[in-house]
Amino acid sequence: MDRKRSVGRAVTLLAVLGLTGTLVGVPIVAAERDGEAGAQLEWGECPDGVPDTPAPLQCATVPVPLDYSDPGGEQIDIMISRLASPNPNKRRGVLLLNPGGPGGTGLDQPQLLSKQGIPASVLDSYDLIGMDTRGVGHSAPVSCGFTNDQPYFGNIPPYAVDDEAVAGQAKIAKAVAEQCAANDDEGRLAHLSTANMARDLDRIRAALGEDKASFLGYSYGSGLGAAYASMFPETSDRVVLDSNIGDTHLDHEGMRRYGSGMEETFPDFAKWVAARHDSYGLGRTPKEVRQTYFTLAEQLDEKPVDGINGAIFRLATFASLYKESMYGQMAQTWQSLRDSPGAAPSGDLPGKNQSTGGELSPNDNAWSVFLAVTCNDVEWPEDVRTYQRAVAEDREKHPLYGAAAANVLPCAYWQLGPSEPPVEINDEGPANVLVVQNQRDPVTPLRGGELVNEKFGERSRLVRVDGSGHGVYVLDDNPCALNVTTNFLVDGTMPKKDVRCQATR
Repeated sequence: MDRKRSVGRAVTLLAVLGLTGTLVGVPIVAAERDGEAGAQLEWGECPDGVPDTPAPLQCATVPVPLDYSDPGGEQIDIMISRLASPNPNKRRGVLLLNPGGPGGTGLDQPQLLSKQGIPASVLDSYDLIGMDTRGVGHSAPVSCGFTNDQPYFGNIPPYAVDDEAVAGQAKIAKAVAEQCAANDDEGRLAHLSTANMARDLDRIRAALGEDKASFLGYSYGSGLGAAYASMFPETSDRVVLDSNIGDTHLDHEGMRRYGSGMEETFPDFAKWVAARHDSYGLGRTPKEVRQTYFTLAEQLDEKPVDGINGAIFRLATFASLYKESMYGQMAQTWQSLRDSPGAAPSGDLPGKNQSTGGELSPNDNAWSVFLAVTCNDVEWPEDVRTYQRAVAEDREKHPLYGAAAANVLPCAYWQLGPSEPPVEINDEGPANVLVVQNQRDPVTPLRGGELVNEKFGERSRLVRVDGSGHGVYVLDDNPCALNVTTNFLVDGTMPKKDVRCQATR
């Protein structure tokens, strides 16, 4: 069992990060300009847990209004990190980073990208600025009070086998929404939104003393970057949106695209497993591997093994498609579930509780931020029948995972927002947005990148990569995508037209 623990840890992390009436309230406005001169930031050591290799990071806090409609009211501190350019003579500015989520911690992202091999020319050109966005980690963290023993799977609702399962999930979703409202003692949840995070980015830019700031965001970070470029076209510099959610926010339709994403990406996994049939015995052809998936899922629906049911199995398989490096671990888990049920991982896969007690879940903060931002950004359907129809439709259209992606989130019963309309993508402004997208991505499929590119019009270009998995620039090994994006960040070279990057293997 120990040899499979890395499967669960990696899959759980990816599942969390990962990797959604009348609107009234404050209109979207720019951040107040009283901070344009740049605050005197006090840089110091970063908190425990933030890596100090390959080069130590410095950290500082930037005060921002909790409520931008009351800029002189309560302030919260956003913690940022800095990996300074080693060559000041080549430095051209700052590159703000976001790893996705919403809810993912980003203080260590400069180090992670450096370890992944981000080109030295980018490190020379920019101070890399990581951050915990509002509500996350060290930036006025919020909590819904999620515990290990409650029936909540996290950001993606469980696969629903029928209408009754949707109705059961609706009860859980409603209880979670009420739980979040009850735990919001400091009144912060209502102020977590993509619009406010974009305003925070411009405050951070000003506090750093920069006239403009560049941005690199992955997954949900693509939505945040799209909002930043739309709200602040004059102060946003070079913007890279990688693995796109399709807009500035995630809504029910965006969540449903997870179903198509798995259908488009699963064949890569199935082909990989089929080529290794002599080792794993899960099918000699991709078609046979696909059938093994359905067989295992249905068996676990009927009879869970060591606490692993069909919904958890489907979620784990979905998350394993994020990177080819996870294929072997997932194939191993399939083997265990099929051949030796008693030896299957216990407590490692997403949705599988680590204990029976009421301890606070280690995912509490990430899940809480995801819900607050996702539910505050846009209205979600409230009628259970809407979700039942969507689940039934997507179960047929995207049988691998559609009946999960279309299921009910607590957003259907959210009590706190939205307080303003979602940020609309602004196609008026400089041509400074590069949209980078794998052709096959389980959570942010190609259509998301195409939608963002279409909405930005002449402001953007799409780099479409014949690749598989979640995350392209630096996180994948396609040389075309790496070169195009690096040239854009370092030299400002925007492709004259959309780019198609061929597969490298």
